[in-house]
Amino acid sequence: MTKHGYRRINWLAGLGLALVSWPALSNNAALDQESFLFPEPRHEKIGEIVTQFVQQQHYNHVAVDDELSSRVLDLFIESLDSNRMYLLKGDIEYFETYRYDLDDLVKSKPLDPVFDMYQVYQTRVRERLTFALQQLETEPDFTLEETYQFDRSEETWVESSAELDEIWRQRVKNDALNLALEDEPWEKIKDVLGKRYRGYIKRLNQLNNDDVFERFMNTFAHTLDPHSSYLSPRNSEEYRIQMSLSYFGIGASLQTDEDFVKIAGIIPGGPADIDGSLEPEDRITGVAQGADGEVVDVIGWRLDDVVDLIRGPAKSVVRLEIIPANALPGSPKKFIDLTRGQVKLEEQAAKSEIIKIQRDGREWAIGVIDVPSFYRDYRALSNGDKDYKSTTKDVRRLITELEKEGIDGLVVDLRGNGGGHLTEATALSGLFIDNGPVVQLRNANGRISRLDDPDPVPRVAYSGPLAVLVDRYSASASEIFSAAIQDYARGVIIGQQTFGKGTVQNLYSLDQYIRSDNDEGFGQLTLTIGKYYRVTGESTQHRGVDPDIALPSHINAELIGESVRDSALPWDTVQTTRFRAGKPLEGMIESLTVSHAERSKADPNFQFQLESIRAAEEIRAQKTMSLNMEARRTEHEQDLQRRVDLENERRTALGIEPIESLDDIQDDDFPDIQLDQAAGIVADLATMREVATETPRTAQVQR
Repeated sequence: MTKHGYRRINWLAGLGLALVSWPALSNNAALDQESFLFPEPRHEKIGEIVTQFVQQQHYNHVAVDDELSSRVLDLFIESLDSNRMYLLKGDIEYFETYRYDLDDLVKSKPLDPVFDMYQVYQTRVRERLTFALQQLETEPDFTLEETYQFDRSEETWVESSAELDEIWRQRVKNDALNLALEDEPWEKIKDVLGKRYRGYIKRLNQLNNDDVFERFMNTFAHTLDPHSSYLSPRNSEEYRIQMSLSYFGIGASLQTDEDFVKIAGIIPGGPADIDGSLEPEDRITGVAQGADGEVVDVIGWRLDDVVDLIRGPAKSVVRLEIIPANALPGSPKKFIDLTRGQVKLEEQAAKSEIIKIQRDGREWAIGVIDVPSFYRDYRALSNGDKDYKSTTKDVRRLITELEKEGIDGLVVDLRGNGGGHLTEATALSGLFIDNGPVVQLRNANGRISRLDDPDPVPRVAYSGPLAVLVDRYSASASEIFSAAIQDYARGVIIGQQTFGKGTVQNLYSLDQYIRSDNDEGFGQLTLTIGKYYRVTGESTQHRGVDPDIALPSHINAELIGESVRDSALPWDTVQTTRFRAGKPLEGMIESLTVSHAERSKADPNFQFQLESIRAAEEIRAQKTMSLNMEARRTEHEQDLQRRVDLENERRTALGIEPIESLDDIQDDDFPDIQLDQAAGIVADLATMREVATETPRTAQVQR
């Protein structure tokens, strides 16, 4: 044991944090194998070089001072216990003694206080889970009228262990009730929860020094902005594996959310994207190997352990047990079977279709091009292959094919498109505007560069009625393209305010900057080094791109997006660059909005969507749930009936046969409501263009 370790035990004893005495429980051999964690000398080296990078290379040239230290402490506490379920008020008061020390520690001093704070957290977690295991000795009474507050994020820190005991008694009872509602016997419930809680302690004991250090350094980086991060040597290698796509998985990015691992995003071209059943914000509660394999409960698991379960041989099946997005904790789970495979470039490719719109006795053909990402096959390009795949090349080809079919307008669908290659964003913009600037980039030194349409010839691939359909998950390159179309008055932006990711990052492998006499690694640092700006000078950062015509969405902008993140860089402006915009569309957009609103009133699908969104908002607003079994069953049955009734209202209005249960709904029963709305707006736009007597004039814009 190091001298730091002895000192830490003395400090913990002063707080009354003696080692937990484990109860006599079966299968608890792993519980008393507490790991002892301490900062290593190389952590000090990493902290020093990271501090230099932050002060010299980060976009804001952040000063590592007491103010930053204070923010780091708040975020570190939040990362440990955001739901106020483990730590006590006294622990937080103890942490306060380090509020203005963390900047000095990360610069050049041993990080013992960070490990001290983590040791306090570990001890509290063991106390809570040991208490949870004790609660399983007696079957709960589900006939009592009690409620459980599952969202405690806005609550104050409790002062005593007795108060936490009551919170955790309700927590364990709720966990048990979730299984009891699935008609599981008490012995099975006791076994499942016992394995869950013991597994949590086991994984806690498996943490190493790098895990704690990475958690703190990642918190430090996230204090700068949401996209700066630090990865330990182990996770740096994991990152490289993912970027090379040399593994077989489901094609989804995952992140932890309290005790759950949830879907952060769906990767275009991956198995989850092709299947279409998995959605962002879904929470994974279990994983099984094969369609008939035993489901392993993964609540409370480490993220990398869940990832290891999900990975597997190509063409094998992994079964996910999930709680759908927007559902309350403990809501009925559903199962999704996915066949593992690599993310395939050809599956990411843009695709097209034609939607027919009936309007005043005439049929309008509206082309749709779905662009899932901004891709470019650089390997084929570097090998001299003139037929290399790229977003721009594919969209140009699809436009030609659609125009041969005789389309009256076009929708470019960027929903869920999280970005990709910047070169493709500028090139794709060039298909719809004459040559000119597309986006501006300002680096950490304040230097502004301008990225233009790479095609030097002033030509467009499509000049007809155009709309771009976006949602809250449209980010980065999608926002650059959408902003250009909007600023040039080339088309109408429809949908939801976009994500607001208008920053540029650079990755630094720290092994190149720190000299070592052995094979130890130092990990990697990602830093934000620049920001994007529209040709008008406005940033896409934080605010994203506002649609010209808003459509309702199930994606809650108060929970998703850059503006939700406390450390997000602010919106600002630079000088406008010279560009030639088309005739302003304000009057046309106002007319389109009025027509859309009137049409929507009589659209059963649109009204169904509005009611579904209202129901989801009611669920999200809840912070408590009943611990009475009959009350919970009744709530669930009423919720299912409301959903059936709502669906049947839609079906009756459309002349479709009603259903008896949600299981009767077929995959092709439900339309893409947002896309249909966008196509209808483009049909209006085509009508207006057809009756117009004046050709739009271009005007010089210099602001």
